[in-house]
Amino acid sequence: MLTPEELDHTQPQGEDEEAPSKGDTRILVVDDEEIMRAFLKEVLSDEGYVVELAVSGRDAVEKMEQQQYDIIITDIVMPELDGLGVVAAAKDLPYDVDVVVMTGYASMETAVESMKLGATDYITKPFNIDQIRIIVSNAIKERALKRQAAEGEFYKELSRKDGLTNLYNHRFFHQLLETEVSRALRYNRVVSLLMIDIDNFKRFNDSHGHPAGDVALKQLARLLEKGSRSCDFVARYGGEEFAVIAPEAAPDAARRMAERLREMIADAHFEGEEAMPGGSLAISIGVATVPMQAQDKCELVERADQALYRAKALGRNRVVVYGDESVN
Repeated sequence: MLTPEELDHTQPQGEDEEAPSKGDTRILVVDDEEIMRAFLKEVLSDEGYVVELAVSGRDAVEKMEQQQYDIIITDIVMPELDGLGVVAAAKDLPYDVDVVVMTGYASMETAVESMKLGATDYITKPFNIDQIRIIVSNAIKERALKRQAAEGEFYKELSRKDGLTNLYNHRFFHQLLETEVSRALRYNRVVSLLMIDIDNFKRFNDSHGHPAGDVALKQLARLLEKGSRSCDFVARYGGEEFAVIAPEAAPDAARRMAERLREMIADAHFEGEEAMPGGSLAISIGVATVPMQAQDKCELVERADQALYRAKALGRNRVVVYGDESVN
């Protein structure tokens, strides 16, 4: 008998998750003509879809707000609220739905207008059964592709983030830094690196436990993001160590940025910080800049780290820029 692990290996590799079955696809048909509603329901139900009917645009909007649909098929010409109104209402829904409009040849301009408003496709009257099947099938395939793309972007972003702080993680930090250093050297620009470490954080964890330490790390991460510029990249380097990549920041500007961050952390209140030396949680920061103090990524990290080490040696809760006399 195969073990669960061996059974896993018997599954096809590299296949995407199966698309939802037709029975999981909900379609709302909107038309003020009873014959047309009945015809479309019969055709689509025979295909295996779950089909509901709306007798007017307003009826459709009420149903759309009460029930989630995958596809809405709506006539363009209806009294009171027409198909364009249905398309507009669908855009304001809190869920994603595709709208297919039905139109006669005489109102093709309206069909085009509906596409501009966000309709997925249109069907021209008179239409046949195969045309309806193809249009709906294509809409479902497009939805599946969009969902796969969105999931791909989600997991791609997830792979870049630190699970605790939601900052960029160590691996992606190095990718970003490589890119920014290469750009600075290529275009004769500058980029600075701030290496940040929480002073005496082991004492905090020993006093309050790691769960409390995790809370403090998350709070500090939010403060670092808040205190950094929109063009900066904030990452969790590891443990209680963080890093900020600061494009276009020369040494003096990077020093000012680091001092601002240090003061922000010193002034903030952290639950349990009274156990820390001086009664507050504090950080030390080392700063280095390309091309003034380093010529590649590895050298930049090394020299920012040396500056951080010096800040620790000088008493903590301070900023040191590589190249200061106190470093060398």
